[in-house]
Amino acid sequence: MKKLKQLNGSAAEVEAAFYDALNRADVAALMLLWADDDEICCIHPGGPRLHGHAAIEASWQAILAQGALQIRPSQRHQAHNVMSAVHTVIEGSANVGNAPAHLVATNVYMKTPQGWRMVLHHVSVAPGVAPEAAPGSTAPPASRLH
Repeated sequence: MKKLKQLNGSAAEVEAAFYDALNRADVAALMLLWADDDEICCIHPGGPRLHGHAAIEASWQAILAQGALQIRPSQRHQAHNVMSAVHTVIEGSANVGNAPAHLVATNVYMKTPQGWRMVLHHVSVAPGVAPEAAPGSTAPPASRLH
């Protein structure tokens, strides 16, 4: 495991490690990336707002018990300052009923004494197909809801 990079990397490196952990169904590695703060928050598509490590870890254990998610985020938009970073990504496409949809995630990171850490992961289902990727980028792959 790339523990040093996950714990001390940039916000973008922490995000890459987050999706890598999801793709490996590695809850322990995933939880190392969150800030050591009871105010952290996670909202899964259609789910309630979860606060704190215990609730967030339990939710990921339940989701990843079904297997890895295989999410390849694309079309990242980022806003940074010295102490925080906000990234929005397209996580993939899905079908809701018979209608096409796509997943949009907001990931928020804070600079802590231990390095950049996630403080919020919020995923929503958006109607329709994902918007066109910018030239040179790849379209988001199909994904299951988490």
